[in-house]
Amino acid sequence: MVGEDPKSLVVISTLIFLLAPVSILAYVIIYNKKKKDHLIEKEQMRVRFQEELEKTQIEIQEQTLQTVGADLHDNIGQLLSLTSLTLGSIELNEFSIEQTKVNAAIELTGRSIMELRLLGRIIQGTQILEMGLIDAILQELKWIEKSGRFKVNYTFGKISCESAENGKNLIIFRVLQESLNNIIKHSAATLIDIHLTCTNDTMKLIIIDNGKGFDPAIIHEKRSGMGLMHIFKRVSLMEGQLNIQSFPGGGCKIEVLIPYP
Repeated sequence: MVGEDPKSLVVISTLIFLLAPVSILAYVIIYNKKKKDHLIEKEQMRVRFQEELEKTQIEIQEQTLQTVGADLHDNIGQLLSLTSLTLGSIELNEFSIEQTKVNAAIELTGRSIMELRLLGRIIQGTQILEMGLIDAILQELKWIEKSGRFKVNYTFGKISCESAENGKNLIIFRVLQESLNNIIKHSAATLIDIHLTCTNDTMKLIIIDNGKGFDPAIIHEKRSGMGLMHIFKRVSLMEGQLNIQSFPGGGCKIEVLIPYP
């Protein structure tokens, strides 16, 4: 038995010597495969993000046209109708009274021009984001307030990491639009609070309403509430987090956390 020990050691040493390169080769193959899979996954994520970005641009343009159409009908159309009626009622035999009507018509025309200029900025669609994410959000909230149905409160922290060239701005803006659309269509709310901050390379968007609320579990289980599903998809695509707090009769709070920029 003692005489066989050196042979056993030689065999074991030989096996170890042979297995070591095989192990290293297997490790290299597995590592390269994982690296390749990671690159493929990263490219797929980039493609999905680009597709979502293009889709978001189209949706913002559609939302913009809806806003413009409604405002043309409800606001500017009314102002111009009043201007026409005022001018049509003028009779030249009573100068002082007619002067008042002319002044009123001039004022209505001026207001119409101001409204058209505002719409000119909005109708540019996604180009409004060149002004910055906050200015775009403020413009959106202004149109919400003009409806007279909602009181809107908003606070913006120091957005030190904002980048107008970052495609995330478009998707963040669309997430806000979609959330506001849900509130307008379904919540029966009267108050909307918006909070936007950016610290430690993380954007936090909070949207709160005092509406009728809902059960998020039921929405998720039944895959209903497509607006919320779209928001979840977009936030996930940006590797962010979406937290929804709501219950029937208790309003709703949506918190979005996104790595930024």
